[in-house]
Amino acid sequence: MVLVLDIGNSNVVFGVFEREALSFTARLSTVKERTGDEWVVYLRSILSEHGVDAKDIEGAAISSVVPPITRPIAEAVEQVCACVPIIVGPGIKTGLEILIDNPAQLGSDMVSNAVAAIAQYPKPIVIFDMGTATTISVINEKGQFLGGAIVPGVRTSLEALSQRAAQLPHIAIEAPARVVGANTIESMQSGVVYGTASMVDGMVRRIEAETGCAATVVATGGLSQEICRHVEHTIIHNGELLLQGLYLLYNKNRKK
Repeated sequence: MVLVLDIGNSNVVFGVFEREALSFTARLSTVKERTGDEWVVYLRSILSEHGVDAKDIEGAAISSVVPPITRPIAEAVEQVCACVPIIVGPGIKTGLEILIDNPAQLGSDMVSNAVAAIAQYPKPIVIFDMGTATTISVINEKGQFLGGAIVPGVRTSLEALSQRAAQLPHIAIEAPARVVGANTIESMQSGVVYGTASMVDGMVRRIEAETGCAATVVATGGLSQEICRHVEHTIIHNGELLLQGLYLLYNKNRKK
């Protein structure tokens, strides 16, 4: 069994792969103040809850965009599972040719997504990862990472709107029955869901025009499923893309 952990700005997602299949996922809020001992307790609890004996974990891989808690979580994995996790970053084998100005600046989440997408889908590929930020990754027909774009995330934008505008409420992120809202809540939902879907369509059109190639479009991240329903382009939803990439990266870098 292989343990994979995606440390994001909003959530830490845990997964365990057994014989190349993802057995389960679990999600905790990202709390920077948690100590290493607390992460040990949470990790033991998650594994136990899903019937996994820590002794059966042969290795682990971590992607993190929250540096302050990377080490405490890595140490918790070492203590609970008796293995040193691979941390995605400069120096590990990815098989990914990165053509941005400074390849070391590419986030481990975008690396993991790209590795998984290249292994599964026809190239070129455009990946939308809808989390705290929405990241857009562009991979050409040779499997090279060209670059991308970063947009404020769906929930991030909505929370900023509610906090800054006193008369606008906090709302659920779901599509209203019509684009033209008849009240404040419908109007906000329309802007968030249909507006984001339109952003996806617009960015895909611009990227395809700039690269001169029609692309496979893949979406992942916590809010991507709701948005995908309203995108005009053909789009593949894969909520486990990043974890799949971590599993592939573990296999590329494990000690034989």
